[in-house]
Amino acid sequence: MTSETKTDRGPAEFEAAASQGPQSVAEFDDHHQSIGQKIQHTLHQTPSLVPLIVLLLSVLIFGLLLGSKFFSPFAMTLILQQVQIVGIVAAAQSIVILTAGIDLSVGAIMVLSSVVMGQFTFRYGLPVEVAIAAGLICGTICGYINGFLVAVVKLPPFIVTLGMWQIVLATNFLYSANETIRSQDISEQAPLLQFFGNKVAIGGAIFTYGVIFMVLLVLVLAYVLRQTAWGRHVYAIGDDPEAAQLSGVQVKKVQISVYMLSGLICAFAGWAMIGRIGSVSPTTGQLANIESITAVVIGGISLFGGRGSILGTLFGALIVGVFTLGLRLLGADAQWTYLLIGLLIIAAVAVDQWIRKVSV
Repeated sequence: MTSETKTDRGPAEFEAAASQGPQSVAEFDDHHQSIGQKIQHTLHQTPSLVPLIVLLLSVLIFGLLLGSKFFSPFAMTLILQQVQIVGIVAAAQSIVILTAGIDLSVGAIMVLSSVVMGQFTFRYGLPVEVAIAAGLICGTICGYINGFLVAVVKLPPFIVTLGMWQIVLATNFLYSANETIRSQDISEQAPLLQFFGNKVAIGGAIFTYGVIFMVLLVLVLAYVLRQTAWGRHVYAIGDDPEAAQLSGVQVKKVQISVYMLSGLICAFAGWAMIGRIGSVSPTTGQLANIESITAVVIGGISLFGGRGSILGTLFGALIVGVFTLGLRLLGADAQWTYLLIGLLIIAAVAVDQWIRKVSV
């Protein structure tokens, strides 16, 4: 038999063998999942679901206890106004934690940026628009320094931002001479600094521009993180930076951009804080770093990075606001708020650990 005959018979034999083989499509064994496993998988796929459920239950419980006093438009919008600064700073904290980092300097950057805006306007007599731009640039530069030290020098984010927190805090007090710029002076000479404190009526509720900015910021970041290559790179770095590097992600550039964006958002929070309190104070907002981490953790973003939704961060901030206002209206001691928030933080971390077992 020649080689040509073998070649000619090859396809025919192959077709004959294929026709005699099994025609069914390959299937994998369907392992039955328990209800707990299904819930676990659902929560893993939708990380903002847990804080949303907690938020709705909190509103329902306090609504039943307080009735119309809690469900009034005034109370609902008051919660939003109270959490607007924490919500904006928590958005900045979220993108950093998604990369498995942390930023302890967010509160100090926020305050310094607001002080720069006030000092450039009243000490140097610059146009308020220039002063605001200088404050935004100041926050971005602080973020760049954090990002450079973390991404290029390879220092731990906790140590870098802890040191930056102290440096920025000291700079804030030295530069401002610990002086407050009064609300009356701002409203007369530079009302643009109080822009985010202006109110707008929507239906029966009254919102500030700071609240609107917070909601829009979260929605924009949620879209960017889920629908753009940069956002996917942020999650990839948080999940496994070495694997992200091997897959072509420019890890250093993305990390620096994350900290710069965080600094810029904190500067906007500083501008919003002026509108919220009316004045420029170097002593206000010092606990924003702790409050932002609280909102992020309760909101379901994993401190280990790579998992979570920034919408959950907004829900986390609102949960704190609901508990604070609800307990205040009930006449409870303020310490009960800290106690319950502490329990929520521990519970949120425990739930995160339970959910993460799905991906192991």
